[in-house]
Amino acid sequence: MASQTKLKILNDPIYGFITIPSDRIFQIIEHPYFQRLRRISQMGLSYLVYPGAHHTRFHHALGCVHLMQKTVNVLKLKGVAISQEEEEALLISILMHDIGHGPFSHAMEHSLVENVDHESISLIFMQEMNRNFNQSLTLAIKMFKGEYERNFMNQLISSQLDMDRLDYLKRDSFYTGAAEGNINSERLITMLNVVNDELVVEEKGIYSVEKFLIGRRLMYWQVYLHKTSLVAEQLLIRVLKRAKELIGQDGELEASEPLLYFLNNKIRLNNFDLNTIDHFARLDDYDVISAMKNWVSHDDFVLSNLSEMIINRNLLKVKIKKKKPSDAKLGSKMIALQKKYSITEKEAAYFVFDGEIANLAYKNEIDNINILQKNGKICDVVKVSDQFNLEALTKTVTKYYMCYPKVKH
Repeated sequence: MASQTKLKILNDPIYGFITIPSDRIFQIIEHPYFQRLRRISQMGLSYLVYPGAHHTRFHHALGCVHLMQKTVNVLKLKGVAISQEEEEALLISILMHDIGHGPFSHAMEHSLVENVDHESISLIFMQEMNRNFNQSLTLAIKMFKGEYERNFMNQLISSQLDMDRLDYLKRDSFYTGAAEGNINSERLITMLNVVNDELVVEEKGIYSVEKFLIGRRLMYWQVYLHKTSLVAEQLLIRVLKRAKELIGQDGELEASEPLLYFLNNKIRLNNFDLNTIDHFARLDDYDVISAMKNWVSHDDFVLSNLSEMIINRNLLKVKIKKKKPSDAKLGSKMIALQKKYSITEKEAAYFVFDGEIANLAYKNEIDNINILQKNGKICDVVKVSDQFNLEALTKTVTKYYMCYPKVKH
């Protein structure tokens, strides 16, 4: 095939022009493993609530690279020694941090694979690509795993004030139209510094940190844990669970070859081999949507109805409260559904269920966001802040939900 003209600049709606800084990073972006992220939605099924939320993991990864470039330049100007090798490793690591996400992001972790999180799959992808790129990703992998001796570099990739969070809050705010997440990432990056190889924020940036933490809390309640997004994701998990169950009973389902692989096999971390990686690399949102469109007409009551609910946005009713719903309330909904459709208790449980959601904006016990004061002292942001509500952000707020079918009159 003819060699392509290398694309060096991308236009991003959030930051404007993003420059791809090296041939190696460009080659990683061009790799089929990474190109797959164009077909993985950043926010799962949130577009059922916010119609504009169709941006992808691909968008997000490139945004993270852009912010990491800016951060490295800021720190270098402040006298922090960062070698060219370290800089490229930082960019590669943040570029690939989400490469292990499956269809509709987090829903996959609870259905297609068994207790395998996307970080573990990202690491498997990175190790496989390291073999393809002559071991040139070794340092990036070390940083991704949080094992590099210069801890601030690990923190830039994964911490409570990392490039991942700085991008997704601003990006998700933009595409959903939820202004609460529109944080000042430029200001935050400008205020970053390093003391004893630990990441700190200069005192002038404290209000930007406060807005970042408050924005994160509000985005979780308003967007990420929105009740409609919540019930849609739960339905998707149950669609895939039911599909696996039917196939396990020697049922036949129409689906793409990569999706059938995961429906037919129990995939755990210990058997996530090269064959599995090959199938996973060909699996994306389109496989699942296409399958559900077929399953709407399947003769299984559970699979067809769950699929139809998502495809036509005819979702379950969901109530979120501070107290756990009683067994009696759940039981009455189950019995009513069983009687109405002559289905078993097991089948009814796909449509009537409860669970809990939790929101913790800031974990002040581990990996703190530290403020560098003018007198040289370093303190946790909560202790330095004059915002009384910042202390509240360190406490987990738990709410309980109950889902059940809408009553048709």
